[in-house]
Amino acid sequence: MGQFIDLKAADGQTIPAYVAEPAGKPKGGVVVVQEIFGVNSHIRAVADGYAAQGYLAVAPSTFHRVKPGVDLGYQQEDMSAGMALKTAVEALPSPGVMQDLQAAIRHAAQGGKVGIVGYCYGGLLTWRAACELEGLSAAAPYYGGGMTTPDEIARSPKVPVIAHFGDQDHWISVESVEAFKKAHPEVEVHLYHANHGFNCDQRGSYDEAAAKLARERTLEFFAKHLG
Repeated sequence: MGQFIDLKAADGQTIPAYVAEPAGKPKGGVVVVQEIFGVNSHIRAVADGYAAQGYLAVAPSTFHRVKPGVDLGYQQEDMSAGMALKTAVEALPSPGVMQDLQAAIRHAAQGGKVGIVGYCYGGLLTWRAACELEGLSAAAPYYGGGMTTPDEIARSPKVPVIAHFGDQDHWISVESVEAFKKAHPEVEVHLYHANHGFNCDQRGSYDEAAAKLARERTLEFFAKHLG
């Protein structure tokens, strides 16, 4: 089990982050980027899972600048609240939440080379981090909402990226995933027979087979680039 600590961003803002430490010496660091539901029990469990694999896992609260202590479930009202918070974060003046991710990377670097993994909106932020931030060695966005739009496709990653998408995702069309793949042959793109949110075992869209395979691929990817 991990605990919450405070990180300090470049502008002096304090950001809470859930940190899970491995049993022995870390074999690297992993930043876990939340969905639109906050650093809730699912995201904490994901961080615990990476710690169990030997990584120093850091899950920063990327909504803290607009609303502290966000911990939502997966009902319709939670979805609406999360979407509103995402909109508020996206409206922050630059660099906004990216400096909070940079602070998390800096903390995770105590464990060695750093990878970043994110889900839903966190997948989009993970892609942006791979293109903009310093101190990363690998990135693994899961079904990043908006990641396959022309503006995001136009970005160029500075580190190796593995990206996971579902072919039943009504937020992200297969056509847009194909456009992303065509623009970024250097990115390892995987398409699963699954819906948006397939990694989250608290959501109706959870797909155990897809989640297991994506996790295995991500762990293999991190082992290769963070080792």
